[in-house]
Order: sequence, then C-alpha cells, then structure tokens
Amino acid sequence: MKLLGNILWLLLGGIITAIEYLISSLVMMITIIGIPFGLQTLKMARVALWPFGTKIADRGNSGGCLNVLMNIVWIFVGGIWICLTHLVFGLLLCITIIGIPFARQHFKLAALALTPFGKSID
Repeated sequence: MKLLGNILWLLLGGIITAIEYLISSLVMMITIIGIPFGLQTLKMARVALWPFGTKIADRGNSGGCLNVLMNIVWIFVGGIWICLTHLVFGLLLCITIIGIPFARQHFKLAALALTPFGKSID
C-alpha cells in the first residue's frame, strides 16, 4: 500500500515539490551561512519525494540551544510559509476520503517544515 501511495504522490505533485525543495536547497548552499538551512531543505526534499512509510523523529537534545536558535531563525526566514502551505494543501485534501492519506503526508511535512532542526528521518 505504501508503494502505491508513494507512486500516486509522485504523479500528483510530489516530484514537483521535491524538485522545488532541491532547488531551494542548492540556492541556500551558495553561502556558508546558508548550508545548515540548505541541509534542512534537503531533508524535506527526501520526505517530499517518498513520504509514505517515512518517520520523522526528534533526536532529543543532541543539538541543545543551537537547534532552538536555528529553528527560530528558520521560522522567521520562511519556515512558517512552507508550513502554512502544507497545512492548506492538507486541509484541502481532507475534503474527500480518498485524499485523507495524502493530507496526512502534508501534515507530516508541515510539522517538519516548521521546526526541521533536531529531527531525523527514519
């Protein structure tokens, strides 16, 4: 079922979303300061490419205060808009029963887009 969901996800816009995250990641990595943010968008590109079956887990306090600081900067720089976009698509997909599994994947991406630092993908 996960394979079918991922294939449908790719065909219905997942590949475009992943490419957008990949391009933004490469643009962010042009500067040294942008590299950590570019790595986070690579993480989101990976989830956007194959969301069904992926788990997003907190790594705990491995980064400490730095994760919190980077998440705050991330939210103000653009993370809130990415999160809101995934929330809107998720809510629109919840209109139909068929769209609910895809909406759950958008909600997963919204949570990752809001605070990506300190999270790992399993």
